[in-house]
Amino acid sequence: MESEVKDRKTKITKTIICSYRRKIERLYAERLRIYNLYNYENRLKLEGYSLIAGIDEAGRGSLSGPVVAAAVILPCRLFIPYIKDSKKLSSQKRTELYCSILNKAKDVGIGVVEAKIIDRINIAQASFLAMKEAILDLKEVPDYVLVDGFKIPQLNISQIPLIKGEDKSISIAAASIIAKVYRDNIMIQYDQKYPQYLFKKNKGYGTEEHLKALLKYGPSEIHRKSYKRVMM
Repeated sequence: MESEVKDRKTKITKTIICSYRRKIERLYAERLRIYNLYNYENRLKLEGYSLIAGIDEAGRGSLSGPVVAAAVILPCRLFIPYIKDSKKLSSQKRTELYCSILNKAKDVGIGVVEAKIIDRINIAQASFLAMKEAILDLKEVPDYVLVDGFKIPQLNISQIPLIKGEDKSISIAAASIIAKVYRDNIMIQYDQKYPQYLFKKNKGYGTEEHLKALLKYGPSEIHRKSYKRVMM
């Protein structure tokens, strides 16, 4: 009987040790991933740049509401685990990281361009405009920017455009989270005014339910009327 109790305790101890070991291994792997995400920022700091902003936008493919851009400047070697492309995170995790980034970032700027302007100048130009507004919203002008996607035209700041930048730059990944959560909150507020389109659920994107509501009720004031799927 005594040996059985001892064996049971030994098994429990081994299980606890294995569990802690797995946690440590996961945390180490995450630290290494975050460290690698600083490659562009570290390289630019070695070249003498001190205020490096990552820029990304959210809402480009939505049928309604604004396009929102964020510019984020992070301190050197800040470790916030699980920062990545906002599309690869759950809603709850995005919100947690959104709060952490706002609390720990050196600076955060937001740019918002509404649907009426998107219709007037097209979504590509509206995205660039939102990015410029996000930069202007920063307390200090960055001396270098890392941009998700394509180069921002007519910007008097040195920049590097990165395709799938959220997977290559910690600052862009942080900006993608800020832009996504900020825009989602806007669409949740719009849901109170236009509940028939289920914006709280679809955030303005072309889900089956959203398209059915468009057929039934027609476009609202915040729909992008230059989009074919909206006016069908």
